[in-house]
Amino acid sequence: MDAPDQDINLTSPNKGLPGNMTDVPVDTPASGDGVVVLSEAETEELRSELCKVEDEIATLRQVLVAKEKHASEIKRKLGLTPFTELKQNLSKSWQDVQASNAYKKTHATLSTAGSKTSSAISSVGSALSKTLGEIKESPTFKSFEESVGNLKFFSSKT
Repeated sequence: MDAPDQDINLTSPNKGLPGNMTDVPVDTPASGDGVVVLSEAETEELRSELCKVEDEIATLRQVLVAKEKHASEIKRKLGLTPFTELKQNLSKSWQDVQASNAYKKTHATLSTAGSKTSSAISSVGSALSKTLGEIKESPTFKSFEESVGNLKFFSSKT
């Protein structure tokens, strides 16, 4: 069932490595300084593998750049500019904010406060209007009004 060169020891540091790499020591310091001692063949094999992996990374980067260009071309054909994408993202974010519980609670609280403030301002306005009406009907104001009227009359004669 298992290949003869497959490492089946689950505690082995080589677990999961390809069969040809199971003989490479994994954390075997030569002295307590953390340096791994490798044979010349092992070093060459690791360098070769490193080159292959770096080549694969470079290839993947090239593929990614090509895919990004292709996606950008498709977006251009669809009329999706960075501005429209930003607008859509902001719109979506605003909808998410409005759907949040915090926004709903804040909105309800501010609506209640606004209603109460509006009611209070209306009451103050009514009270002020009533008070001004009472002042206008008072004998003192009527006397003052007469005096101002007399001054106007005299100033227009001269």
